[in-house]
Amino acid sequence: MGSIIAGIPNPLEPFRLLKLLLVIVLTSLALISMMFLLMVRVNDPLVPRATFGVLNTLLFFPSGAVYPIYGFPTWMRAISTVDPFTYAVHAFKSLLLKNTGIVAISGDLTFLALFTLVTVVAETALFKRSL
Repeated sequence: MGSIIAGIPNPLEPFRLLKLLLVIVLTSLALISMMFLLMVRVNDPLVPRATFGVLNTLLFFPSGAVYPIYGFPTWMRAISTVDPFTYAVHAFKSLLLKNTGIVAISGDLTFLALFTLVTVVAETALFKRSL
């Protein structure tokens, strides 16, 4: 609805919505796999709840959603280069505001897919195996 109000042309085009769905799925997989990697060895059920809230907040701000990344100090730019939120925000901005294609966000999609793959491999290696 925000795209319609903002006057973005063809915001409900099916191919555009399909591209958005792809970004949503890859972003969700990347974030869920990151959280699972952090919690793979935790036994207390209250720890993930607190950790996820703090981590989401800490990773949201260097993502470029609130303030442009080029205005960050050097240490914060370093955080934003490994933050999956950064790539998700860039992809969403490109698709929603600029109506770009898959080629323009291919780097973002590649990072999110590789990030998911690396974290899934790491969490599989760390997962406790017992009968």
